[in-house]
Order: sequence, then C-alpha cells, then structure tokens
Amino acid sequence: MSVIRSEGLAKSFHGKRAVAGVDLHVERGVVCALLGPSGCGKTTTLRLIAGFERPDAGRVLVGEKLVAGEGTFVPPERRRIGMVFQDYALFPHLTVESNVGYALGRSPDRTRVSEVLSLVGLERLAGRHPHELSGGEQQRVALARALAPTPEVILLDEPFSNLDAALRMRVRREMREILVEAGVTALFVTHDQEEALSLADRVAVMRDGRVEQEGTPEEVYGRPRTRWVADFLGDAEIVPGTAADGAVECELGRFPIPKELEGTVDVLVRPESVALGAGPAPGRDRSHEGVVVAREYYGHDQLVVVKLASGRRLRSRSMGFPIWHPGDRVRVWIEGPVNALAAEPAAAQATAISAADPGQ
Repeated sequence: MSVIRSEGLAKSFHGKRAVAGVDLHVERGVVCALLGPSGCGKTTTLRLIAGFERPDAGRVLVGEKLVAGEGTFVPPERRRIGMVFQDYALFPHLTVESNVGYALGRSPDRTRVSEVLSLVGLERLAGRHPHELSGGEQQRVALARALAPTPEVILLDEPFSNLDAALRMRVRREMREILVEAGVTALFVTHDQEEALSLADRVAVMRDGRVEQEGTPEEVYGRPRTRWVADFLGDAEIVPGTAADGAVECELGRFPIPKELEGTVDVLVRPESVALGAGPAPGRDRSHEGVVVAREYYGHDQLVVVKLASGRRLRSRSMGFPIWHPGDRVRVWIEGPVNALAAEPAAAQATAISAADPGQ
C-alpha cells in the first residue's frame, strides 16, 4: 500500500517548469530517496508533498487521503506529515524537551516526549538548549520533533548537508536505525549518491523535473536504464558492443545481458568490475595487457587507471592492496556484473555527461 503517492505532479515558477509530471509511490515503512543534481526539482517535489506549495497539475495522496489536486488542497498542518528541515529549525530559547513538545501543542504529552527522546537517544539531554548540542544531536532533536505527533510520513530535506564528512557517515547510520525502529515511511531529498544508495530502501533518480528511474539501490546503480543515470550514479566505462541472443560482445569480452537487447549497444562497466593482476589471470581466456597510468589511493581502496594495448583506458576500483603505481604492467579482466544500454548518439552522450556532472 502506497503511503505517499504523487501522480502527474507539476509546478512552474515564473514560467519556468520546476516539476514536470512526477509519478512517485512510496510504500508503508519504506525509506525512499529523491536523488538528483541541483535544479532537478527534487526539493520542489518534497514541498508539494508537504503542502508548502500548491501544484499546477497532478495530485498528491497521503495514505488514502487526497491532499492536493482535483480542487482539493489540505494545509501542511493537517496532512499528518513530519518535516525535518535542512537547517533543523530548532527554537534556540527552548530546551530539547520543549522543542520536541512544541509539535504536540500547548499541553504536550510528556510521556510521548520522553518516548521519542529515548528513541533518538537524547533522553539525558532533555534539559539542554540547541547551542549546547553537536550538529548530529541537533538533527536528532529535529527528527524527534517530527516523530512526536506520530505522523503518517516523515519528509527530510537534505538532512545531512550541514554535517562534516566524518560525522555525516555516523549520523546517517543512526538516522536509518531510528526510522526503521519507528516503523515510519520516510522520503528524503539528497544530491549525494552515496548517501541515497546507503540509506534508502528505494531510490528515485530525478532529472529535469521528472523521475528518470526508480528502484532499489542495487537496481538503479547496477542496471541503469539510461546513459544519464549511469553517469550520474558513479564512475562508469562505456565500451561499444554488439548484442545478440542474450549476450554482448565487445573489446573486453563476451558477457550475458537481458535478451531484449539486440544490435549496437553501449556496454557499461563499473570500475569495481575491472580486476587487476600482476601475472596471467588464472582461468581467464580474455585477459588483457595494460600499464598503470594513474592511481588515487584512499587507504581502504584505490582507483587505478590502466591503459590497454589498444589505447583504451579503464578505471579499476579495488581494495587498498596490492598497491599499484604508475608504470606497473598488469593483466586486466572483467570480474563482476556488466550492463548494456541501447546505444546513444554522441551528442546525447555529451549532454548526459555534462548534466550528470555540472562541473565539467
């Protein structure tokens, strides 16, 4: 049963389309990420679901209740939706306990306040003020306040953007545990691919005001439907190939793929599927000779760029050992999943890459 449902949702500002027909279903108890680059419409979509904006077209349902569309507009406070804002929006003059109790009205149920503070692990900090808390603790207060009225849905807008990198990883694990324990349906907005893939049960990838692809983290990363999604969701090598009879043949070898693909295709290879070895690859008929031309070392893993004898360059992501250095001669083979997409014209490929990485 879908707890959040949008159908044909559209919104424009000053003649510019921000959301262009979003269809999204989030089932009960699911944590879903709206993922996309800046300006793709994900925050506007969240605000339309929350009731902070009125849609120009389409409709929104929370549970079985129509809250927007078809001449209906239910204000935010009557939608049974909890909201965690990007800046947390805590009252600086109120204690943690009072900030949480504020969501329950003038005479808050102190038992319920204690319950949610215990859920987020802040019961011992109930008497402190926001400025006495760390960023992660402030975020948990905001989450407790959103959970206090037992909402149907929790919406979170870029919930980790104000935290430093080290704290962000720990806090998002805590956030996931709290949401699962509370049994709440959650939808959060992020532009961070790692954040979406690690935290969410489902990921909706947005582009130009629409959902480009939706599925489990494994599906959208491992089986992207378009070149744009493949490029946006991480490093990918694209090699031309030919598909027939449930397999694709390319410079790197022959690999099984979905049978519906035939003819010229783009073969998608993630760096973690590219294996390196110092000698011949045991049991591999189609390993390739190459030379390491660059390396990025991160300790726990490394990204190695290898130039094959043909001149093609491949990236390989592997554990931090054995350590490779520029100039090392290696054997290269594919040891992991390979995907294939219908081939796109060069102009479309250039557009996809620039859209996925605005810095290029």
